[in-house]
Amino acid sequence: MNINENEISEIVKNVLSEMGTVKAPKRKQLGVFDTMEEALAEVNKAYTLFRHYNKEQRENIIREIRKLTHAEAEIMSKMAVEETKMGNVYHKILKHHLVADKTPGTEDLECKALSGDRGLTLVEMAPYGVIGAITPSTNPTCTVICNSIGMLAAGNAVVFNTHPHAKECSCYAVDLVNRAVLAAGGPENIVVTVKNPTMDSSNMMVNHPTVKMLVATGGPGVVKMLLSSGKKAIGAGAGNPPVIVDETADIVKAGKDIIDGCTFDNNLPCIAEKECFVVNSVADQLISEMQKNGAYLINSKQVKALEDVVLVDVPPKNPSDAPKKTINKNWVGRDAKKILAQIGINVGDDVRCIICEVEFSQNFVQEELMMPILPIVRCDTFEQALDMAVKAEHGNRHSAHLHSKNVDRMTAYAKAICTTIFVKNAPSYAGIGFNSEGHTTFTIAGPTGEGITSARSFTRQRRCVLVDSLSII
Repeated sequence: MNINENEISEIVKNVLSEMGTVKAPKRKQLGVFDTMEEALAEVNKAYTLFRHYNKEQRENIIREIRKLTHAEAEIMSKMAVEETKMGNVYHKILKHHLVADKTPGTEDLECKALSGDRGLTLVEMAPYGVIGAITPSTNPTCTVICNSIGMLAAGNAVVFNTHPHAKECSCYAVDLVNRAVLAAGGPENIVVTVKNPTMDSSNMMVNHPTVKMLVATGGPGVVKMLLSSGKKAIGAGAGNPPVIVDETADIVKAGKDIIDGCTFDNNLPCIAEKECFVVNSVADQLISEMQKNGAYLINSKQVKALEDVVLVDVPPKNPSDAPKKTINKNWVGRDAKKILAQIGINVGDDVRCIICEVEFSQNFVQEELMMPILPIVRCDTFEQALDMAVKAEHGNRHSAHLHSKNVDRMTAYAKAICTTIFVKNAPSYAGIGFNSEGHTTFTIAGPTGEGITSARSFTRQRRCVLVDSLSII
C-alpha cells in the first residue's frame, strides 16, 4: 500500500472535524452475545454450514469485508481512540485501509501435487474449524478484521475474546464482519464475540471442545496461557524493537524515518522503534534531523521527571530486593504533547515524539513503553551498537531496524538478533507492508514461529493419496 500522507492528511482532518463523538449505530449487533456459551453454540452452528463453502464463496465474503472496512475506517478509528484513549485517529484510519488492502485472502492457500510412477498425492490446506482468538486494546478493530479475513479465507469460523478496554469498538468490528458475510450470502454468526469479555469468558473459550485452534495477539501472559492449553496455538508476543544508525546511513532520511515509525499511532504497534543506538560520529546530526521532524529533546533532569510519570514501581517478590519499574498504562499510546505537559513542558501539536539521550541501562531502553518516547544511546562503534541492540531486544525475536548502507553490517545484525521482522532504511511500519512490498498482519507470531501470519497460518495440511493411478506419463 503506497500512501501519500500529505494528500490524505487534509481529507482526514476534514472528515474528523465533521464527525464529533462517534457512537455505534443503534442496531442489534450481529455476532455479539451476552455469554460465551451462546457465542460458542452459535458459531458452531454457523461452521457446520460454512465448512461446505468453496474458495470462490469465501473470497466473495472477503471482498465484502474489505469494502466495508474501507467505508467505515473513520468510524472504527474514532471509536477506538475514544474508548481506549490510545493512539491517534489519523494513523488508525491508515491502518484500517492497510488491513483492507493487504491482508491476504484465499489466494494465500496453495495446493501441492506430487505425481510419479506410483500415482498421485495431493497436499491441501484445510481449516481447523472454530478458532478462538484473543485481541489487544492497542490495535483492537484492525486485529479483529485482519484475523477475520485470514481465518475465514482459510475456511474457519472465529470466536473472539476481545480486550475488555476495547470491547465496544471490537464489537463494532465483529458486527461489520458479519454484515459483510451476510451481504455476500454467507451464514449468520460465523464470527462472534461477547459484549463483556472477562477472564472467565476467555477461559471458557480456551478450554471449550468446540474450539480447535487458539490465536493470541497480546502480552507474554496471554501467550503463555494459550501455549499451555494443549491445543494448537499461535502466539504473537511482546517486542522491544531497537533501531541502529551507523555512520554510513543517510542521516537526513534516517531522522525522518525513525520519527515517522516511532510515532505511528503513538508507538502502539509492536514493531515500532522503541530505542535507538547511534554511532557517536553522526549522533548530533541524527538528533538534529529528528528535531526537524517533530521530536522534542529533553535533558537528564527532565528524563527523571518523565520516568516518575510514565513508569511505576512493581513490588519485589523478595522484600530485600529493590522495586522494579514497569509502564504506567495510563500513558500508553498517548500524545507526546500530553505526556510532556505532565512535567511542565507545553508544546504545540507539531511535537509528536519525545527524545532523550540516556545510558544503556536506563529504564526507557529496557522497558517496552509503547509511547512516543525514544531513548537514544550513543555508541563508539557499530559493533557496540549491535551488542546493545541485541541485549535490549531481550530475546523476543520480534522486530529490529537498521539505517546503514553497509550490506555486511545488515547481514551481521540480522544474524545476531534473529527477529521475525528486520527493516532496513525505512520506518518500522514497512515491516507490515505499509509503503513497502509484502502483505500485512497485526498478529506477528514470533514465539510460536509462524511469523507474519496470513490465511495459510490458520490451516492444517491434509494429504490425499491415489496409488498407481493418474500417472499419465
